[in-house]
Amino acid sequence: MSRFLSKEYQALEPYTPGEQPQQKKLIKLNTNESPYPPSPFVYRSIDQFEAENLRLYSDPEAKQLVKAIAETYQVEPSNILVGNGSDELLAFSFMAFQNLQKKVYYPTISYGFYPVYANVYGMQKCEIPLDENLKVNPKDYYNLDGTIVIANPNAPTGIALTLQEIEAIVLSNPNNLVLIDEAYVDFGAESCLPLIHKYDNLLVIQTFSKSRNLAGARIGFAVANPDIIADLNRIKFSFNPYNLNRLSILAGTAAMQDKDYFRKCTSEIIRTRTDFVEEMEQLDFEILPSKANFVFAKHKNLSGKEYFTALREKSILVRYFEKDPIQEYVRITIGAPDEMAALIKASKDILGIEENIE
Repeated sequence: MSRFLSKEYQALEPYTPGEQPQQKKLIKLNTNESPYPPSPFVYRSIDQFEAENLRLYSDPEAKQLVKAIAETYQVEPSNILVGNGSDELLAFSFMAFQNLQKKVYYPTISYGFYPVYANVYGMQKCEIPLDENLKVNPKDYYNLDGTIVIANPNAPTGIALTLQEIEAIVLSNPNNLVLIDEAYVDFGAESCLPLIHKYDNLLVIQTFSKSRNLAGARIGFAVANPDIIADLNRIKFSFNPYNLNRLSILAGTAAMQDKDYFRKCTSEIIRTRTDFVEEMEQLDFEILPSKANFVFAKHKNLSGKEYFTALREKSILVRYFEKDPIQEYVRITIGAPDEMAALIKASKDILGIEENIE
């Protein structure tokens, strides 16, 4: 590091993204991207004229995208803020919503950016362990004294809380902001977004990266009561007014409007996940119950690191976290059916199980 770096950031441990290989031959099941292309509406929304308009600044309010989201979720535009991926909106939230004690509560095992943002903004980290089944225990989040952040479904486990469990947390914390990160909610969990009409302390953040097939466009959106959105806008316009580029606004609007394609892609991923889990369990893998576009898997005869390394040698990338108590697991993104079949075949080879040839 240089001698100019501020002292408070010298010990900062940044978030580590999943490997982004340049080799085409690798099967990439490590970063929870969609195996399917964007909606055909997206391709039709971007033409030469729109590309030429890149010389102009984008709409800082992204009105057409906000309108499309509002219509889809039956809320008002004043309930919505869009951002450069959900990560930016999470960062704004960690910056904006700190009580006098500057406390933030979140699961010990969850999205790796939460502790990073807490450190960046000088918050007091209050990490709550998962239970013995690697689940978030809702009662651990009742009647706290700080901001609460929960990914639902959680990452990297894929386990989801019910809508009733989320509501109980929100209800028990009337004086605390409860932020629910729903990056993976469209793959089988129930969104708590409708509860924003009932509770003024609830903030819901979603992304276009997973279920809308637009990870590279970097689009996220926050939904809450208008006062919370106004607070986030205060941060955004003090930081980066033009946080979404013109093409991402167009692509996001088109993707949100193509509801049939959204349902088709998410249904295909859920179907593939179900089939994959069944095949993995036949190989004696233990799979946590996932409501996400990934699964968390371990095998009694392989350590997590051994399995991760062996798959890497067979040109298949999955995600491994060398952290107690999840070091025996790997996280596997649900890809296209042929990619999952290749992983099953590789797993049989690693375990020394011969293929049945009829």
